[in-house]
Amino acid sequence: MAKALSPPNLYDKVSLQNPLHRAFDVTIFVLLISLLVYRLLHFSSNGFAWLLALLCESCFTFTWALTVSTKWNPVEYRTYPERLSQKIQELPPVDMFVTTADPELEPPILTVNTVISLLAVDYPAGKLACYVSDDGCSPVTYYSLVEASKFARLWVPFCKKHDIQDRAPFRYFSSEEVPLNNSLEFQQEYNKMKDEYEELASKINDANKKSIDWNPSGDFAAFSNIEPKNHPAIIKVVWENKGGISDELPHLIYISREKEAKASTSL
Repeated sequence: MAKALSPPNLYDKVSLQNPLHRAFDVTIFVLLISLLVYRLLHFSSNGFAWLLALLCESCFTFTWALTVSTKWNPVEYRTYPERLSQKIQELPPVDMFVTTADPELEPPILTVNTVISLLAVDYPAGKLACYVSDDGCSPVTYYSLVEASKFARLWVPFCKKHDIQDRAPFRYFSSEEVPLNNSLEFQQEYNKMKDEYEELASKINDANKKSIDWNPSGDFAAFSNIEPKNHPAIIKVVWENKGGISDELPHLIYISREKEAKASTSL
């Protein structure tokens, strides 16, 4: 029965042979040993200075030998990141954390760009989970994540299809560099993604200006009648990759830790 072929290695260790350099090191080592032997053979006919020289040269020879031994067999590691896709089962699960505290001091659009760029990293989506910790317990932040997950379903395939390196949409669309891909298909998709991002940014900015009436029921019921510094723990799954599919989005979870207002006491 034939053995199943194992996936290729992600790296190769290549030995760098340098005979000339080794010959030079061996010559120096022989000369140092010869010097020490000479010192020992003529030690009895010399005084304290000879002993001191012998000790210093012995220390130097020992240190030099240790240094050379670490460089005796130099190697080079050649990596093959393109082979990662063949070893998906061996890759470990990774949790990514994004923290935010105040939607007024930290614009939600910046938090959203960070989250979107993490959702688009080159890693199997089924082994990724992105947690957003909101210390301000803001419905604006949660709303921004919900809208960002909708945009990410378009943005992530676009990045992977066209090998986009800068995967934060804010930086990508604000860059003055002209995209190198001039094909008609890419230009159409590029313009579509830019329009989608501008619409996303507009929704988030409107929400941050409190121009949206929050529905106290449904997804936002947990945010009704609470204070930023006095509320129970809130955990909401914005997006779940139920099948662990690599081509979908990673898990996206909103978290706001429990807080209790400290009662003021008077003496």
